Amino acid sequence: MREKLRIAVLASGNGTNLQALIDASQRGYFHGQIVLVVSNNKDAYALKRAENHNIDSVFINRNDYRTRDDFDRAIIKLLEGYRIDLVLLAGYMRVAGRDMVHTFYGRMMNIHPSLLPAFPGLEAQKQALDYGAKVSGCTVHFVDEGVDTGPIIVQRAVEVCEDDTVESLSDRILAEEHKIYPLAVRFYCEGKLKIEGRRVRVSG
Repeated sequence: MREKLRIAVLASGNGTNLQALIDASQRGYFHGQIVLVVSNNKDAYALKRAENHNIDSVFINRNDYRTRDDFDRAIIKLLEGYRIDLVLLAGYMRVAGRDMVHTFYGRMMNIHPSLLPAFPGLEAQKQALDYGAKVSGCTVHFVDEGVDTGPIIVQRAVEVCEDDTVESLSDRILAEEHKIYPLAVRFYCEGKLKIEGRRVRVSG
């Protein structure tokens, strides 16, 4: 049997998507193993989640590096040292720099709480409500040099209700994020994804 892909997750906060990915990995939903969690926030609960599952976790302090590029290069060196096959951004509150994108292009995914290209960037759920959208959702995409602009892998729609608040809409979207992120990783581990320009072809 072929070896499982080695996966790293970058997270800055609570890490619920990280937990969904850990759970999926442990039940054999995809042929990959999360071997490293990296955070730029020493208080991120994501680090505790990693510890709870005996996954190596590393806090890297942006203030220890003179430039953003130096910070990104430190992360690249760490990931390469762990022989990472796939990098997953899960609530990672930094834009990946050029060096990181070029090093891991086609091997780095992000999840975003809207149906991209609508409502990229911060507070996507509030953007959807303020705009009066009737449907929102979530997107898993490959990472490029833009903000939430990379080729789309999987999307899931979520209806916006008349009485929704940012919190209620966010909760329903998050529940779908926990489903489609492991699905995108499964497709990747099975070799089913091919990037053709802006389009991601899913075979099989």
